[in-house]
Amino acid sequence: LPVSVTMPAKSISTQADGKTFEQLRQECLQKKKLFEDPDFPACDSSLYYSQSVPINFEWKRPGELCENPEFIVGGADRTDICQGALGDCWLLAAIASLTLHKETLTRVVPNDQGFDRSYAGIFHFQFWQHNRWLDVVVDDRLPAVRNRLVLVHSASNNEFWSALLEKAYAKLNGSYESLKGGSTLEAMEDFTGGVGETYETKSAPTDLFNIMKKAYDRGSMMGCSIDITSSAESEAQTASGLVKGHAYSITGLEEVNYRGKKVKLIRIRNPWGQVEWNGAWSDESREWNVIDSSEKKRILQNSMDDGEFWMEFEDFKANYDKIEICNLTPDSLTDDTKRKWEVNMFEGNWIRGSTAGGCRNFIDTFWTNPQFKLTLLHADDNNDKCSVVIALMQKNRRALRKEGLDLQTIGIHCKTYINVREISERFTLPPGNYLLVPTTFQPHDEADFIIRIFSEKAAGTMEMGNTVDADLPDPPMPSLPEEETDEEKGLRRMFEKIAGSDQAISARELQQVLNGVLSRRREIKFDGLSLNTCHSFGKMHYWIHMLFISYDTDRSGKMSSYELRIALKAAGMHLNTKLLQLLGLRFADENYDIDFDDYLTCIVRLENMFSEYQGTVPPYGIYLLK
Repeated sequence: LPVSVTMPAKSISTQADGKTFEQLRQECLQKKKLFEDPDFPACDSSLYYSQSVPINFEWKRPGELCENPEFIVGGADRTDICQGALGDCWLLAAIASLTLHKETLTRVVPNDQGFDRSYAGIFHFQFWQHNRWLDVVVDDRLPAVRNRLVLVHSASNNEFWSALLEKAYAKLNGSYESLKGGSTLEAMEDFTGGVGETYETKSAPTDLFNIMKKAYDRGSMMGCSIDITSSAESEAQTASGLVKGHAYSITGLEEVNYRGKKVKLIRIRNPWGQVEWNGAWSDESREWNVIDSSEKKRILQNSMDDGEFWMEFEDFKANYDKIEICNLTPDSLTDDTKRKWEVNMFEGNWIRGSTAGGCRNFIDTFWTNPQFKLTLLHADDNNDKCSVVIALMQKNRRALRKEGLDLQTIGIHCKTYINVREISERFTLPPGNYLLVPTTFQPHDEADFIIRIFSEKAAGTMEMGNTVDADLPDPPMPSLPEEETDEEKGLRRMFEKIAGSDQAISARELQQVLNGVLSRRREIKFDGLSLNTCHSFGKMHYWIHMLFISYDTDRSGKMSSYELRIALKAAGMHLNTKLLQLLGLRFADENYDIDFDDYLTCIVRLENMFSEYQGTVPPYGIYLLK
């Protein structure tokens, strides 16, 4: 079922002992002892996992670095974020953007902390992770060299919110080193719970203005930048007053009547608070004198602050190169937001041997990937089609780097595959039913994922293959003596010889008979049936001929976990994704093959499960794994 995107009012504590920030702070105040975080200790492993620490760091508290430390000095703004020795500029750009959205900033950086009488060496920050808001606490011991911070720091040497925010984000991801390299949108999503989109202005869709206007109306965070061709161009000012390699914020979009035609305008803010566009529609340009005075007043009433300016949209596309949009979920928006996205979300896994089928290049296994049905019922306002943003995110990969695991190459089957945390695509589709197939590029690559669907109107969603039931055939009647095959006649003679006058044999005797007969069959490869398997036979002929031999399509003498999936369906057993993953983990070997004995054990247990728990929900995992 879709996971609700409504977040809990309170975020979840991430501490191993389950204690909240306030509980930990009060404990420290009562003991008159500064907090020391056992989950993220002040040691080398919290800094680097792949190498020895390259600098002789000392862990220092703010009170050891300056006389009067403060959490925030004069409000949080972009000058509070100065990069240090770590390659995490992507994170810093997102923090700078965050300072322009005060309500969002207050959620990420709660204002219930500081260096006043409640100071106990403990701080906390809130981040979105996979449909949950997490509260991450840290102590305030920070890496320093010669009593100066060497990672993120503020331009004011007594301000520490940005350094502590970086530490909390490093803890969330396992270490400071885990923050090397990334996308600004990745951090923006973790600050908001939103879903990101990137557009190149020179190759953007023709309705880019409408896309951005709708995003703005839905409270989305938007930024733009001008590419540089060398480091020498970084923050170089152009003749028109724009700055290259610099992150701008987009703060408004409008259409105005100008000399008998509609002109599209965009409002942009330079975080510096100065250095503005000096072309058409800039603050003092003559274009404003031509439009209606009431319209001019409406548009300019909130846009006269230094650093903010208007441009014609075509000039914007000609001068800027990249646009980043972070679409926010309803829980992240204020009640006065004009419109809100409808959001659906699923969580899933790619498990080798069962649901990690790879892309369409691997047609034999592609169909085994998780699949989701999307039903678009209503077209957008003033349109006959539906706008949908679909985002596929792999979970926890940054934190798994220290275990040698990095990003998988992922995609939704009709689009590009790339090794990023999240890939998102915007689609404009007619109302109807659609199938989403998230995959890794290669089969057997494992990862956990979430898939989020943002739509303008409510959409129906459903995970496919979520049914568990069985329509089992009755055991076949034994062949008449005159119709028996040579193999059946041989089995009858052996049975009569072993059974004696009571016409009954034990499981061990059955094991001896079957191993003797089946070992002579070239199309079956196994090391003999186990005694446990022989306890539960009733449909041996059916299981061998109608299923195993028929669906061992590559004639390997074993059944691959993918062949087993088809055979079970032919046997009338319909299993959901979780059960199929359990079967693969329990019975398949390292080559995803299941030998004949394990195949029979699996079939027997499934039949017994459906027979014993008919009409009820059985404890599937226990039944299959015992």
